[in-house]
Amino acid sequence: MVIPSILFYVFIAVVGIQIVYYLSFLFSFGIKRPETQQKKHIPISVIICAKNEAENLKKNIPLILNQEYSNFEIVLVNDSSYDDTLEIMKAFDAENNNIKLVDVKTNEAFWGNKKYALTLGIKASKHDFLVFTDADCTPNSKQWLVQMSSHFSNEKSIVLGYGAYAKKKFSFLNQLIRFETVMTALQYFSYAKMGIPYMGVGRNMAYRKELFFNNCGFSNHMSIKSGDDDLFINEVSNASNTALSYTKDSFTISEPKTTFKEWILQKRRHISTANFYKLKHQFLLGLFYITNLLFWILGSALLIIGFSWPWIASLVGLRFVIQWLCFGFTAKKFQETDLIILMPILELFLITTQLSIFIANLISKPKHWK
Repeated sequence: MVIPSILFYVFIAVVGIQIVYYLSFLFSFGIKRPETQQKKHIPISVIICAKNEAENLKKNIPLILNQEYSNFEIVLVNDSSYDDTLEIMKAFDAENNNIKLVDVKTNEAFWGNKKYALTLGIKASKHDFLVFTDADCTPNSKQWLVQMSSHFSNEKSIVLGYGAYAKKKFSFLNQLIRFETVMTALQYFSYAKMGIPYMGVGRNMAYRKELFFNNCGFSNHMSIKSGDDDLFINEVSNASNTALSYTKDSFTISEPKTTFKEWILQKRRHISTANFYKLKHQFLLGLFYITNLLFWILGSALLIIGFSWPWIASLVGLRFVIQWLCFGFTAKKFQETDLIILMPILELFLITTQLSIFIANLISKPKHWK
């Protein structure tokens, strides 16, 4: 009985840590309402770096051009595409005065590195306030730029937005992708609310050009293929310079991966950058994941052997209730309420997938951004 007793006390500690995390997330972000900001219409440069995205550009550039915003340019960066991306960009450039084209040729020293192409796009932009999105991202409204830019101020030089994924019917993979996206957003918005911002997503974020060049751009992690969004934000963000934009008008919506193989490759690139976060962020994120994993392993094992099962069931139930509240408020905020009922199943699949990705990344590292 000694080992089960030890496992039981470890399980109590794990549940306690999980509850502290979820209560922190709940009160720092989950139940918070979006703050109304004054519309500023400051000059904005929208940066879109694209590699082989001809069809997405044809679909989404008109939606950005139709933003109800008085002063903005779109900087289209062609990152050595081999489809019709450059031709599509040239066509938009010829028809619109507020489009600037940057054609990035293959550079052997920076081959496959999106950061190099982005840096050239940032240098070419004429405004100090930069908004970033991807070619496959659709603004959720004509007020997208209004909402994102309204959070800039003399103090706030970074704006973190929410990049959603489109819903696909009868697709468990789609539900899993959207669940992971909500959970990631819950964490990075919550941490930012608590004064310890650690990442943003390149699908929807903004910062000042001055901040970029004062930090020498991506130079501290240029050799790392991924991380133009999260590693940069991890490096330059702090409690005072980071604002959040999470009204539904400020969302962008991207097309999700349609096969598990494509999604796993994408997540491998994303997860590989976490090793380069600040140590405090690595510790907090690592502790949350490890206790998540142990919650499922220890809870299942103790219930199977029947050790103090009323206590185990009560602890499991308490943790799930608090998690459901936290996730439920957040999912409602992000218009993902269909995921709430499936949360335990999706969490178990996500934890298992992340564990396999961690192991795969230890064996071999993903190389390129696209």
